[in-house]
Amino acid sequence: MPGRVTLKVHEGKLAGSTYEFLERTTALLGRGKECAIQLPLDAEHQIISRMHCLLDINPPDVRIRDFGSLNGTDVNGKRIGSRKKDQSAADGRGEQYPEHDLKHGDTITLGDTVFHVEIVSPAYCELCDVELPESQQAESGKEEAGKDLICDACRTRAVPTQVESVSDRSIPRCANCSCDVSGEVLANRRGEYVCQKCQEDPQAIVRHLLRLAKSGEPELTAINGYELLKELGRGGMGAVYLAQHIEPEEQVALKVMLPKVAADEDARQRFLREVSVTRSLTHRNIVDLKDCGCSSGTFFFTLEYCEGSSVDRLMKKRDGMLSPRIAVSIACQALSGLNYAHQAELKVELADNSSQIAHGVVHRDLSPHNLLLSKQNGKQIAKVGDFGLAKAFDTAGLSGQTFTGSQAGKPSFMPRQQVIDFRFSTPEVDIWGLAATLYNMLTGTHPRDFPKGSDPWQVILTTAAVPIRERNPSIPKPLAEVIDLALIDKPDIQIKTAAELRQRLKQAMK
Repeated sequence: MPGRVTLKVHEGKLAGSTYEFLERTTALLGRGKECAIQLPLDAEHQIISRMHCLLDINPPDVRIRDFGSLNGTDVNGKRIGSRKKDQSAADGRGEQYPEHDLKHGDTITLGDTVFHVEIVSPAYCELCDVELPESQQAESGKEEAGKDLICDACRTRAVPTQVESVSDRSIPRCANCSCDVSGEVLANRRGEYVCQKCQEDPQAIVRHLLRLAKSGEPELTAINGYELLKELGRGGMGAVYLAQHIEPEEQVALKVMLPKVAADEDARQRFLREVSVTRSLTHRNIVDLKDCGCSSGTFFFTLEYCEGSSVDRLMKKRDGMLSPRIAVSIACQALSGLNYAHQAELKVELADNSSQIAHGVVHRDLSPHNLLLSKQNGKQIAKVGDFGLAKAFDTAGLSGQTFTGSQAGKPSFMPRQQVIDFRFSTPEVDIWGLAATLYNMLTGTHPRDFPKGSDPWQVILTTAAVPIRERNPSIPKPLAEVIDLALIDKPDIQIKTAAELRQRLKQAMK
């Protein structure tokens, strides 16, 4: 049984309402129409802001942050955030407010509305580690949680001393170096986890996995026979290396991704099933995903190697910007790949070994970093890399809570729809992200201004993209008009398909 976060309204006009969350998502609370939990738009609730606070949910973990409301958000009777009385709403949005991890039994109060938080975590037998049935599941935060958690089969055959020894729990250890990670892993999660120290040196992890693969480890067949040549790049979730297969001789990009939380078998399989869909994508403007797998808490992928590196590195070589001719050419090629992926019909393997057809795949993490360059017959080819990897990693809950804390994601290429609902993944998200990427290629800056000290998620929700000619007046007006239109995301994203944006860009460059 997966974790579950439930908010039940005990007081106020919404009393009796229940909001249940079973998957990785975000949820806005307030009076605005876009809020997942919308409070009444009446005089009694005027003290509640239209976008009052945000829940960052990765069941069974949940975190709340106020969005600079005048009257604040109360958790267990304690105010966790509000702007100063003499501050305007705009000034309040320019600051970040404390965030608070919620636990089972907490209350959230917005005006007269009181929510009770209920959190259910998977529970496991302390003797055989099998997941217990729902009737025995422990609710995190309860005093008795975690005590005497033994399945019926073990209880039947266990001797008294075994049952009494349940309190002597085994210490959780790093899947790579075996150190004690009890101070890092939340008690309500089970599964493989790589400690923070090991995560700082992904190359050592990869070399260890390659040694295990060479010894015949079945889980590592996909990377057996490869040796590392050099590092190609590194990010918050892992790193990419150039690797060469000894026989037959072949160079690939070997990517590793390291979960920020313990990865149980369910999360592993959900992630790998979703990634398997993208392995079916075959297009000259999409980086080919050759193989993937997971071992010792580390996910690994072999990908087509693009010798021309990434667009962000090309920009660095060109003083931070590209000419309209080069930038639009790259964008149009990427849009060809996106158009194919958004319309592709791909086979999805389900947990029960059955399958179904997926209608289209969305990238959801476009930026100059994952547009890669290669050559074919002497001509430069742009390819979209990491297709679906970030989306699958997030939806499986493996990236932890990326909207808050030190692991916060990069908001520069994200439309407001993804803050309102983290799961929002229609093709138009990629259209906005590609337009933001083109904007960056042409200006060296991002569509929105993110003032120092401001809450980036509030910036996305409340501000529009700066017209591109204000950044770079030399950009041709027809091209600027297309990009500005593509970056409108309130109330909706204006350009819906990759084919439409590609056609508009080509027309603008005539």
